[in-house]
Amino acid sequence: MLRVFLPSLITLFGRAGETPPELMGAYAAAWFLLPFLAALLRPSWCLYGGAALLVVSRLLLQTGLEQLYTASAGVSAGLVFLYGCARTLDRRAVPLGLAAGLAATVVTHQVLDQVDLVWRDEVPAWLGVVALCAGFAVALREARPSHDLAPSATWALFGPALFLVGQSHLVPLPPAWAPGMWGEVLARGVVGLSAVLLLLAAALPRWPGWALVGMVGVLLVVGTGLPDASLASPMIGAAIGIALSATALRRPPPRRPGAALLGGTTGFLVATFVYYAAYDLDLGFPNRLVPLVMGLTVVAALALTARGTDRPFHPPLPPAPGADPLLPPTPGAVHDAGSTPPPPLGSPSSASPARQRLVAAAVLAVIAVVGATGVRVDPAVQRKTGDQFTLLAYNIRMGFGLDGRLSLDRIAAFINERSPDVVLLSEVDRGWLLNGGHDDLGRIARLTGLRHVFAPAADERWGDALLTNLPVTVRSHRLGRHDYPTGAQAQAIVVEVGGREVGIVNTHLQAPGGQAPEVARIAGELARGLDLDSMRSTEDGMPARAAVVGDPRPVVLAGDLNIPAGDPGLAPLLDAGLRDPLTNLGNPLTSPADAPVKRIDHVLVTQGIEVLKAEVPRLPYSDHLPVLATLRLTSVDQGG
Repeated sequence: MLRVFLPSLITLFGRAGETPPELMGAYAAAWFLLPFLAALLRPSWCLYGGAALLVVSRLLLQTGLEQLYTASAGVSAGLVFLYGCARTLDRRAVPLGLAAGLAATVVTHQVLDQVDLVWRDEVPAWLGVVALCAGFAVALREARPSHDLAPSATWALFGPALFLVGQSHLVPLPPAWAPGMWGEVLARGVVGLSAVLLLLAAALPRWPGWALVGMVGVLLVVGTGLPDASLASPMIGAAIGIALSATALRRPPPRRPGAALLGGTTGFLVATFVYYAAYDLDLGFPNRLVPLVMGLTVVAALALTARGTDRPFHPPLPPAPGADPLLPPTPGAVHDAGSTPPPPLGSPSSASPARQRLVAAAVLAVIAVVGATGVRVDPAVQRKTGDQFTLLAYNIRMGFGLDGRLSLDRIAAFINERSPDVVLLSEVDRGWLLNGGHDDLGRIARLTGLRHVFAPAADERWGDALLTNLPVTVRSHRLGRHDYPTGAQAQAIVVEVGGREVGIVNTHLQAPGGQAPEVARIAGELARGLDLDSMRSTEDGMPARAAVVGDPRPVVLAGDLNIPAGDPGLAPLLDAGLRDPLTNLGNPLTSPADAPVKRIDHVLVTQGIEVLKAEVPRLPYSDHLPVLATLRLTSVDQGG
């Protein structure tokens, strides 16, 4: 539900920035605050009523009916259901149940290639959803009311845990020190291991103490500080599992476990909103502090429950005949000396060797299956003969179409239909929790059979990308922010067409007034024939090595420039020798996609390139329309 609700909030309610952020925040908060009314209901009504509404919402969501409001209502129903769980379920089920849910969503997300069933229309997806809802209903029959409830701290931890797992576990990218397919296999295998560690840490009870608090603190501080999620996820997973299990050992009966659950999930919403608001607003602090704060919240909750839990806890007696089983127990009522209390959570495991071997085999199987989802075959390099090639420039808005549905497969089908030689993508998401946790580039590349090169812009998970099977070399240049929070980059690309080098600049300008001159300089250096490593960095102004100058190249600059055709803001690019051939080819409009009124997506060229044809297909797969151009190489000295 969250992986539909969050992107729907941005694309449907937010209209990609048209809706004021405070209004979006109020709308989202309403659906997280509405479940607080569950305090007026009986716990059993919340448990079963919330579950029923959750199932109905999930089935309706598969039809695509009113996606925004169905997902919103589904999130509230899920929170009401969890509120009922907090008020009724035995504490021994809670840590393992929460950890198992988090681990299961991580593993299934990878097995489904990070495209949830809700975005799939085929019959197997429907069968999967029906089976999921049926399994949920069957499991609900096993719920038994208990007076031995999990402490409030355990339920409060679910919100921070949801945020940290979503940030670190959903889309594992190959680490910088192991790029390529095997790096991706390794990264996904590590995330599978992380899910297992999360589950095992919650399933192996421990007595909490200050040493344990310190260990969890170190794991979370280091994990949330690492830029590489594939290395951070095992630390975060293990720490969360330990914290869930350890807080459940608290002896005093909880006062408001349901309110603690809702408070923690509201904290999840606030953390998510603040983290991603930093890409559009200057918050005065880096958003990387948000995961750290959430990690420290987990440590604080564990520390507050570390005292007074060093002795076994005997739960209260069952309610007297005729008493309401869901009312709080009578204070001081405990098992008498003649009764046999349940074993404490801290008792050693008595698992048989056969069961231990079975658990070990299951662990290895999960890691192997998740890691195998990263196996792929890199396509072979394909040389292009002749003097013509086709280029597609497309701002894909993280893969979400005008209807708010994930459109990665439809975008890939369009690319396969037109078979461009070079594809330039903007607003490529590689795992933002806010957008549902998808690897847009990986999915499109696998479906099109194209090699891909990602260029980080705002961060390591959001930027631009190149897809091509032509011989190619690439170097990305970060552009100045110019007081705009979201960063930008420019990919300097050299491809080979018919034995000749062609320079391409792929960019998405966020602050056009300051970044256009920087991009113009990059295009000029490409045109002069500079080797990519000889080009100056926009960050420090220094090249990677001494200048190596080759033959002059024709250059194409393409992408979402956020500058309308004919606007004076294009002057730095035109003064650098680029021209806008689409003006004489009908001046097709590109934005917004449903009713375009301006062209801010461009294909600009220098001498040596002639644009034979340009079209802007009316596709509903983004809030921009793509630009597809057929180009012919001439000689640079002829000027086209």
